[in-house]
Amino acid sequence: MRKRYEQYCPVAHALDLVGERWALLVVRELMHGPKRYTDLAEHLPGIGTNILASRLRDLETGGIVRKRTLPPPAASRVYELTEYGQGLRPAIRELALWGARSLGPPTAEDELFVGWLANAVDTVLAPLAPPGRFEFRVGDEVASLVDGEARAGSVDDPDVVVEGDPEGVYHMFVDRRLDCVVVEGDRPLLERLLEVSPVPVELPAPA
Repeated sequence: MRKRYEQYCPVAHALDLVGERWALLVVRELMHGPKRYTDLAEHLPGIGTNILASRLRDLETGGIVRKRTLPPPAASRVYELTEYGQGLRPAIRELALWGARSLGPPTAEDELFVGWLANAVDTVLAPLAPPGRFEFRVGDEVASLVDGEARAGSVDDPDVVVEGDPEGVYHMFVDRRLDCVVVEGDRPLLERLLEVSPVPVELPAPA
């Protein structure tokens, strides 16, 4: 039995719906379109299959997610956000912008899942980006921004291309450093994007 806050409060009610562990990460994945159960499990490393099934049931019950069968020849059963679930998009983006300020650079121990770059570009940068065609390359990951719309993969005729490792790209956006990445194309346009990226917050030192 899930515990509830038992408070007549919209914040408490929202947490009743999406406050369980993994719930918002399931929503995050579905923000990029319908996905099969196996796709969700693959993009959420560490989640148990019983937990994923439970979260999907809870999100369906809350009217946030629905099941649908794709037309032939695919005929796969997928999960997708309802219109009500899509309303979480601005909230997740704001939460991502807030979290990015104290996330810190990735370390060798951090496992970056397939599609992480496109996810980050869409969630953190897309709401802030100036008009233009940006392409980011980090190892095997490629993601683009076209006039504020994120896309997985490359884009035709990019105005600027940025290539680097995860730590270098982090320092580019957080510290506004361009010496740790390779930039081709319109550097002033990239600098305009950096000007509106999240500003880091100084955390207190551990006691």
